[in-house]
Amino acid sequence: MYKGGKIIASLVVVVALLSLPFFYNIGKANKGPIINLNTPGIQKLAGKQCIEPAEWMRENHMKLLLQWREESVRKGKTDYINRQGKSFKISLQTCLNCHSDPALNTSDQFCVSCHNYASVKPTCWSCHTWPKEAAK
Repeated sequence: MYKGGKIIASLVVVVALLSLPFFYNIGKANKGPIINLNTPGIQKLAGKQCIEPAEWMRENHMKLLLQWREESVRKGKTDYINRQGKSFKISLQTCLNCHSDPALNTSDQFCVSCHNYASVKPTCWSCHTWPKEAAK
């Protein structure tokens, strides 16, 4: 109880060290992932829209992929009807037709760059393989 000065000084040092990362990043812009939306698949589209609206896809794409997996594997469904009534094949390849560019020949394209930015690890490739064109 008689070492109050040392305790307070220690607390100040600990708080300063713990808050250092926050002070270091004050005023720095948070750079998002670099996404190539100029892929051959997207260029071929008349209307540049994903199977659902972009905002919805950003928030719910994993739910959609899990739903597709359930419907495809467990129920045998092969088609997805979106909100506008348009039909799409239930396949990861449906996504990769637009969201990968075989000419880049890298694996850090659309999916990987966003997932790295968000610090999440997709499990798609534990069952699926990367498209052959991109693997060359």
